[in-house]
Amino acid sequence: MSVIETAPTRLLDGLHSDGRSVPIVEHVGRYGPLPFELRPEELRHRIAESGLTGRGGAGFPTAAKLESVLGGRTRPIVVANGTEGEPPSGKDKVLLAYAPHLVIDGALLAARAVGSKQVVIATTSALHVTIARALAERPREAGIAMRASAVPDRFVAGEETALVQFLNGGPALPTFTPPRPYERGVGGAPTVVLNVETLAHLALVARFGAAWFRAAGTPDEPGSALVTISGAVREPGVYEIELGSPFAQLLAQAGADGSAQAYLVGGYFGTWVKAVDVRGAALSNASLAHFGASLGARAIVVLPADACGIVETARVTRYLAEQSAGQCGPCVHGLAAIAASLEQLVQRGRHTPDAGLLRRRLAQIARRGACRHPDGAVALVASALRVFSDELDRHLHGRRCTAHGRAVLPIP
Repeated sequence: MSVIETAPTRLLDGLHSDGRSVPIVEHVGRYGPLPFELRPEELRHRIAESGLTGRGGAGFPTAAKLESVLGGRTRPIVVANGTEGEPPSGKDKVLLAYAPHLVIDGALLAARAVGSKQVVIATTSALHVTIARALAERPREAGIAMRASAVPDRFVAGEETALVQFLNGGPALPTFTPPRPYERGVGGAPTVVLNVETLAHLALVARFGAAWFRAAGTPDEPGSALVTISGAVREPGVYEIELGSPFAQLLAQAGADGSAQAYLVGGYFGTWVKAVDVRGAALSNASLAHFGASLGARAIVVLPADACGIVETARVTRYLAEQSAGQCGPCVHGLAAIAASLEQLVQRGRHTPDAGLLRRRLAQIARRGACRHPDGAVALVASALRVFSDELDRHLHGRRCTAHGRAVLPIP
């Protein structure tokens, strides 16, 4: 995954172009030592004033997540979530591979903010050695024990209850709640799970302050964020963008195909939007909400004119059905049925496609799953039926669609 430095470059500043991780000596030379002189309450106040929100997809206020584990009888545990099971996303992998010490700094500071003595950094197996090596470079800081854990590379493994269950020795599958991880998580202790990009931002907020962080972004969505852009672009990769900056600016920097018909915004739980609609939009949830979308996992895929959005959505829906946690009817039966309906649409075999049945299945599954997995898939398919209505009509009436045999969306 390539890294493209643009303005602002806060998280991506000073990375090695040859792919080497920034070593601890170089990292400390750039940022200085950890600001452990800040008391825990000062750290939490600084994070709250910054307005930093989670960068994993949900966008929950980081300060509120930290506050949620305070006041219990057991010391909390901090988990850095770098699993990134989203196929079109690479931002977390980039941070862990290129700037692991910035993530570790953030995890240590989060631990100090909540009085934790234990940090777990959860990654894919491909990055486990990189993180273990970075941890070995550092002394035991402020009495906080740190370890790395390799998590199975599955779409649902990064969901926080799935991650906690795996760290407790179980399968990496979402669990029915309550209790939530902040109530009883790893080893039964209150556990705060934070995305690795969130922690990297936290490390900078602790050093440079809330006003510095808010100098970028908008009043309601401050700061910068990492975005992965792929598909019909000349320069696919990870970009750091200022929240609220023009959507068209990112497209121009990445060299997006000017004839693109649509964009998938937010990853595989995201939303298809027409290219003509959002070129004047901003890279913020407030702006994208007008089109029923949000930044979500901050993965954007540009769909070229010679691809079919219905075909692409069918491929992704089958993948999501196969990645199901398998713990409730909407996932086990519902997603498979939706995938089958889409495949009938695009293949036109012995069965006549039925768009009405597909829409009824979407309505039956929505908000009935044990976790967010069915709802994410339903939202994706619903947006495809809306945005690619012309393609849908072609498939329903047996006419040739715009797909020329080239797959665009990545399926592991």
